[in-house]
Amino acid sequence: MSTSPQSALRITVEPGGCHGFQYFLTLIDLPPALEGVSEEDTIFDQDGARVVIDESSLQLLNGSKVDYTMELIGRQFRIVDGPGVKSSCGCGTSFDVKM
Repeated sequence: MSTSPQSALRITVEPGGCHGFQYFLTLIDLPPALEGVSEEDTIFDQDGARVVIDESSLQLLNGSKVDYTMELIGRQFRIVDGPGVKSSCGCGTSFDVKM
């Protein structure tokens, strides 16, 4: 993936993982004029950074923040401060929702 102005982080949530749901984060290139982007996708743009989230994932992630961490073992995007998250696993990729 390039670091062009059309680059974005796509976040999806699917059933699975040790806590019931898991995050999938993928770097993508958005098509020119956003052609081909699903009507179910919401695109957030803040300070030049773009995040794309589908409607069903957005319902589970609403109010969450995206953080980027750099540690000795590597760099990663993380989902943090999710108001609907009950608990999460140690690696931070799986979570349980409040009912």
